[in-house]
Amino acid sequence: MPNGPISIQTVTGAEIAERDWSTTPLGPIATWPVSLRTTLATMLACPTPMFLAWGPELRCFYNDAYRPILGHRVEHALGERFDVVWAHIWDELLPLVERTLAGGNVVATDMQLDLRRGGVPEESWWSFSYSPAFDDDGKVAGLLNVTGETTARVVAERERAASDERLQQALSAGRNIGSWDWDVVADTVRADNRFALLYGVDPNVASEGAPIDVFFRGVHPDDLRDAQRSIERAMDPNGDGTFIAEYRLLGADGTCRWVSAQGRCVFDDRGRPVRFPGVSYDIDDRKQAELAALAAKAERDFVLALSARQRAATDAEAILRFTARAVGERLGINRTCFARVTGLRMRYVPGWNDGTLSVLTGEESLERFGRIGAGRLRSGYAVVAPDIRAGSTFDDAATASHGALSGIVVPLLRDGRLEAVLILDHGERRQWTPGEVALVNEIAEITWVAVQRADALAQLEATVGRQGAQLERVATELHDVASARAAAETQVRQLQKMEAVGQLTGGIAHDFNNMLAVVIGGLDMIDRRLARGEIDVARYLEAAREGASRAASLTQRLLAFSRQSPLSPEPVEGNRLIADLTDLLARTLGEGIAVETVLGAGLWRAEADRGQLENAIVNLAVNARDAMPDGGRLTIETGNAHVGDDYAREADMAAGQYVLIAVTDTGTGMTPDVLAKAFDPFFTTKPVGKGTGLGLSQVFGFVRQSRGHVRIYSEPDVGTTVRLYLPRFYGEAPTPRQRAALPPVRGGEPHEIILVVEDEARVRNFSVEVLRDLGYTVVHADSGPSALEMLDAGQAVTLLFTDVVMPGMTGRELADRAATMLPHLKILYTTGYTRNAVVHNGVLDPGTRLLSKPFGVDDLARKVRDVLDH
Repeated sequence: MPNGPISIQTVTGAEIAERDWSTTPLGPIATWPVSLRTTLATMLACPTPMFLAWGPELRCFYNDAYRPILGHRVEHALGERFDVVWAHIWDELLPLVERTLAGGNVVATDMQLDLRRGGVPEESWWSFSYSPAFDDDGKVAGLLNVTGETTARVVAERERAASDERLQQALSAGRNIGSWDWDVVADTVRADNRFALLYGVDPNVASEGAPIDVFFRGVHPDDLRDAQRSIERAMDPNGDGTFIAEYRLLGADGTCRWVSAQGRCVFDDRGRPVRFPGVSYDIDDRKQAELAALAAKAERDFVLALSARQRAATDAEAILRFTARAVGERLGINRTCFARVTGLRMRYVPGWNDGTLSVLTGEESLERFGRIGAGRLRSGYAVVAPDIRAGSTFDDAATASHGALSGIVVPLLRDGRLEAVLILDHGERRQWTPGEVALVNEIAEITWVAVQRADALAQLEATVGRQGAQLERVATELHDVASARAAAETQVRQLQKMEAVGQLTGGIAHDFNNMLAVVIGGLDMIDRRLARGEIDVARYLEAAREGASRAASLTQRLLAFSRQSPLSPEPVEGNRLIADLTDLLARTLGEGIAVETVLGAGLWRAEADRGQLENAIVNLAVNARDAMPDGGRLTIETGNAHVGDDYAREADMAAGQYVLIAVTDTGTGMTPDVLAKAFDPFFTTKPVGKGTGLGLSQVFGFVRQSRGHVRIYSEPDVGTTVRLYLPRFYGEAPTPRQRAALPPVRGGEPHEIILVVEDEARVRNFSVEVLRDLGYTVVHADSGPSALEMLDAGQAVTLLFTDVVMPGMTGRELADRAATMLPHLKILYTTGYTRNAVVHNGVLDPGTRLLSKPFGVDDLARKVRDVLDH
C-alpha cells in the first residue's frame, strides 16, 4: 500500500490496497494518519481475530482471521460503518462502544450475541476486548476489538451444570433412582419399580425376584461385557467389594439411555459373596452433554488443524483438493469437491470421493442445482437438500446423472460476486444436522480466505517474477558494461606493464653494460699482453672474473625479484642463523655500526630457503649501513607472530602463525614518497654506481615466493624497520649438522657415462670439456629428440645432464622419456630460468637436482659427483 506499512500478503490487506478510498470519508490512503496505517499493519499480520473501527463514523477494518465471524457480511463490511455492519446487535454493543470512545477499556467474557453468520439466528458466546485507538495527536479516533468465540465451551459447561443439577435433584428427591438387592447364592435379584422400568423388566417380576441375566438383557451389547467385569471385580474377596459402572440401556423402542450403577458386595465369614445391594439412576442428559462437548472440541480441533494446513499451502488448487478430502472423510459422505464459477458456468476442481459416486470433472451449468438453487447461491445462501428427489430445488436430470440423493452446496462470494461453490454429495437420503451445516459453512469461509490469499500470493509472485526478469536483464547489461570496463582496465594495465618492462630493460642494460665492459676490457688486455709475450695477466683475469660474477649475481637478483629463482625450503632455526651471521655482519658493516640482536625465546622454526634468507638479511644490513654514513646501530629481532584475518586480508597473505625477523637501523629513514617506491626494481637513492636498486626487490621476491610477507616502517631522521614474516614450519626438523669445509672433489671414472644435452653450443662444449677433464666418459646432443635417438640406439648412460629450457622438447620432457627407457638413470638439470618445468610455486619438485646457470668448474664437478654418489 503506498505511503504506509500495510502488507498485501493477506486477503484483507490486498483488498484495502486495491480499493479507491478517495470517495470515502477516510480519503486516499496516502492521507491516512501514521497511527491508522501502523495499527492496520499490526492487525493484518496477527493470527487472532481483530476488528478496527476508525474515524467519526467508525469505519470498519478487520484481518483475515476475523472474516469467518462476519459471515455473509464480509462482502460489504470493509469500510462500512460499525453500526451498519452489526445493526441487529447494535443496541447491545453501543454502551460498550461509548465507554471505549470515552477512553476506557472494555473486557467481555462469554457474552451471548446473535451474529447470524449464516443469515439466520444463532446462539453464540464470545469473549472480547475493546481498546481505544489513538490518532497521531494522541486523541481517541476509534476502537480496536480482539475477540474469540467460546460457544462450544459455554454450551458444554451449561449442559454439564444442568445435568449435574438434575442429578442432584434426583438424588435429593429420590426420583429417577432404582434400587436392587441381589441374593448371590440364590441368584435372585429383587428390585423396585424404577429399576425395573430402567432395565425394561416387568415390575411384578422384579418385585418377586429374577435371575440377574434377566436384568442384563437390557444392557447395550457393546457395554455388557464391561458391566459384567465390574461386577466380577466387586465380587473378588481380595477387593473392597465396591461396584461403580456407567453403561447404556437399550429400550424396547431402540432408544438408548445412559445409567450409573453403584453398589457393594457383602461377603460371609469365609469370604464368599452372599448379597449385592445397589442403586441405578439415569445420567443420560449429563452424558449427552459431555459427548456433545467432546464432539464440539473435536470439531473445533478439526477446523483449526485444517486452517493451519491451508495457511501453510500456497497453491489454491491444492488447498481446494485436500480440503474436499478432509470434509468428505470427516462427515462420512460419498463425494466432495469445489467448483469455480464464471457467470452461469462452473468448472469442477478435482476433489474427493469414496468410490460410491462418479468423479465430477469438466464444466457444467450452475443450474444443475435448479434455478431456485442457483439463485440462492448467487445471493450468498447455502442450498441444503436432505432428499433431492423430494424437493424441486435441484435439476432432476442433472441430479440423476450424478447419482446423488442428498447434498449441501455452500456459496463462496467475493465483492458480492459468486466465484466458487463447495459441493457435498451423498448417494443416500441424509438428514443434515444444524451442526453439520454450520461446520460446512465455516469450512467454506476459511477455505475461501485461504484460496484468496493463495491467489493473491500467486499474483504477487508473478509480478515479482516479471520484475526479477527485468532486473536480470539490467544485471546482464551492467555485467556487459563492467566487462567492457574491465577489458579497458586490463589494456591500461598492459600498457603500464610494457612501460615498466621498458624501464626494467633500460636498468638491466645499464648494469650489464658496465659489467661487460669490465669483462671485455680485461679479456682485451689479456689478449694484448699475451700477443707481446707478456704473461702477467692475473689482475686482468681477476677483473674479468669479477665482472662475470657480478653479472651472474645480477641475474640471480632479477630471478628473485621476479620470483623465478628456485627455492629449496627447509626448517630454519632463525635464532641460530642470525647468531651465525652476527660476526660476518659486524665485519661487513664496519666499526661505526653497532650490531645488536634481540632473539625471542621459544622461537618457532621457519620454512624457508636458508641461503636465500641469509642473503636477504645481509642485503637489509648493507642497505642499513648505507643509510647510516656517520655510524649508528643495527638491531635484528626475532619473535613469533600470530596474523589475524583482518591483517592477512590487508597484507594479501594467509592468516596463521609466522616467524618474524625484523631489521632496524638508526639511519636517515625514508620519506613517504620514497617509501612507496622502496620495492620497485632499480629504484635507488644511492649515487650512480653505488647500487643496482634490486636489493629490496630481491628480498620482497624471496619472501613472497616463500609464502610470507614484508612490511617496511620508516621515518625521516629516525630510522627504518623491515619486518619479514616467514611461514612457521610444523613438521619434524632434521638433526642439525655442523657445516664442514668442502673436501676436494673426486673425479670421474671411464665407466661413468654422462649424456650432456644443451642447445647452446658454447655452454655444451664447455660442459663436455670440463666433464672429460674430470675423467668421465661424455656423449652429447643438441636437443631432446637427438638425445632420445642415441638412447634408442642403445647408448649406455649413467647420468643425464640436461638444460631445462630448450626449443621443442623441454629438459623435463626428455628426462621423463629417458627414465622410462633407463629406469636407473641419474638426472641433473641446469638452467638459468625454469619456467615452472621443474619448479612449482617457487619450490623445486621433490627429488629434483638442479645446477643453476652460470656455473663454474667446481660447481659442476661437485654437483655431478653428488648426484652420482646418492
